[in-house]
Amino acid sequence: MSHPLSIGPHAVTPPVVLAPMAGITNAPFRTLCREFSGGKGLFVSEMITTRALVERNEKTMQLIHFDASEKPRSIQLYGVDPATVGKAVRMIAEEDLADHIDLNFGCPVPKVTRKGGGSALPYKRHLLRAILREAVSGAGDRPVTMKMRKGIDDDHLTYLDAGRIAVEEGVTAIALHGRTAAQHYGGTADWSAIARLKEHVPEIPVLGNGDIWSAQDALRMVRETGCDGVVVGRGCLGRPWLFADLVAAFEGRAQDVARPSLREVADVMVRHAGLLGEWIGDESKGVVDFRKHVAWYLKGFAVGSEMRKRLAITSSLAELRSGLDELDLDQTWPAGADGPRGRTSGNNRVVLPDGWLKDPYDCAGVGEDAELDTSGG
Repeated sequence: MSHPLSIGPHAVTPPVVLAPMAGITNAPFRTLCREFSGGKGLFVSEMITTRALVERNEKTMQLIHFDASEKPRSIQLYGVDPATVGKAVRMIAEEDLADHIDLNFGCPVPKVTRKGGGSALPYKRHLLRAILREAVSGAGDRPVTMKMRKGIDDDHLTYLDAGRIAVEEGVTAIALHGRTAAQHYGGTADWSAIARLKEHVPEIPVLGNGDIWSAQDALRMVRETGCDGVVVGRGCLGRPWLFADLVAAFEGRAQDVARPSLREVADVMVRHAGLLGEWIGDESKGVVDFRKHVAWYLKGFAVGSEMRKRLAITSSLAELRSGLDELDLDQTWPAGADGPRGRTSGNNRVVLPDGWLKDPYDCAGVGEDAELDTSGG
């Protein structure tokens, strides 16, 4: 069932990609996911703003650090100004900072769309084309891909036009999240849009994203839409071993499903927090950064609310470990741990710049301040 997926010169087998998520898919989390996958698949960095990269912002330079074992090194960029995007991509190529560049046009966060960025941007066809052209020409032999949504809302769908523009400008592959910006993460992802995009741009690979909570979901998406691969985001929160399931499923071993006990989950939690500490260079800061993952890892397990709270305010590895050791670690994987996780809010009005929807071709109105340090998809 596994089809080879090519992202430029890079073969991605099985065709499974970790979606960039702000504050989540840093080097430590990518390491965990990659270990569970046996090094198979593609793991993309969290989103980097092009302006911060060009200005060599210290925090940004740390975010683009890749572990020596990461091959290919995939970086996701967010930008609204063609010239700045071009500069950032040339910098990556000239300084060999990554092997693959992905562009984010999927972010639905209001502070991004308010400035005309993220999932608002493809509505401006000429601006999208100018950004893609600069990125592809600056990247040299490095492949450029893009991630997008269906459009702003059901009355302003952009994905088919954007897909055609991407093909014309030399983009290597497209990932489509089957939701509009207005849906945020609510409702159900529209997989039929992924199938339509695949028919519309047969020249390049199309990856599907949205509502992949299990390896079976991934196989079903490929079967139902004809897409060339899957992009997994919220489904792996607190569950990096989902990548072991995905590899097994695509290799025809669908019965091999990871069902870790709480003891095994606790070990992964401590390892994750420890890796964060090493990456940040401060154990306590690493454990504090890990706090947001605690509820995802413990989803479905019988852990009292007081203990959940306590684990979510730990600030050392010893404290985290001793708290976890007080739990009934012999608990088996709970049925309630499968299924949706992460944000599920939806149907919000999309905040756009004044007059944004008047003309789908006019590029005016995207200022430099549209490049904020945030993410999503």
